[in-house]
Amino acid sequence: MLIRVIGMSDASVSSDAAESGVDPMVAVYRHDVHKARSRSHEHAEEMFRGVRVNEPVPQGADAGAALLSRPRGEPEQTMDAHQSWFRLSLLTGQAASTTGAVDDVDAALHELVGSDDAEVLHAAWLSSDVPAVFSESPYYPYTSLKYHTLLAAALLDNYRAGFEFDELFLAVTPRDCAPEIVPHRTVLATPTFALHVTGNPDGRPAARLGDVPARSFADTWARLPEHPFDVDASRLWRVLDAQLRRVRSWSSALQFIEEFTTEFDPAPNSQIGRGVAGSGGGRRE
Repeated sequence: MLIRVIGMSDASVSSDAAESGVDPMVAVYRHDVHKARSRSHEHAEEMFRGVRVNEPVPQGADAGAALLSRPRGEPEQTMDAHQSWFRLSLLTGQAASTTGAVDDVDAALHELVGSDDAEVLHAAWLSSDVPAVFSESPYYPYTSLKYHTLLAAALLDNYRAGFEFDELFLAVTPRDCAPEIVPHRTVLATPTFALHVTGNPDGRPAARLGDVPARSFADTWARLPEHPFDVDASRLWRVLDAQLRRVRSWSSALQFIEEFTTEFDPAPNSQIGRGVAGSGGGRRE
């Protein structure tokens, strides 16, 4: 797999810092550590293994990312039988677990927040399985802490570069091109393609996110002028595309793509294995 890393402009890495003295682009990757420790915001600790965490994210980026994946207003329990911070998988319907994934969750979390280099943190979150085990909220168990954090970072980086939300795009790897990693703007990387939230698509196929943050992934995906894979090449790609036209929650959709492409090989003539959801039915969370 060849993945190219693209540097950012000076505008996106300006040196303004949070009130605590922590670079906001570092703080955004640390702001929800309490969720990965199964704690509410009210019970969040300010320090984790010597690192300042759980600070507010400036410019409304955290709130905007939340609205991309969760409804407005007071949360309501959506799964009576599931009241846990562990994420439910859209692929299997089962609860995620740290069992077998990592021996020491706290040590793995420290790898995601310990650096003072924001680009190092972005790369760590992009490639880690650990935050994908947890949801954004026990009320919305199909959401993903991993992708909420990456979306919040992408929004913040774009806002700091001068873009408003209604100027942002979902941009995807052009078909048959190698995926590229853009610090903070890349929100998903698979072996064959990447997805970016950016004010500068830079020639990539792209669709606008909309006027305001909302659970709009399915609509945005459907508006892309070109998708990063050929649905005619494999039935698996067709299944993935059909599902993404139904999933509204951004973090849920990104997590589903990661799980799907990890579990299955969407190469031509591949057969769909057990556990893959069908393409019928209405929209999902």
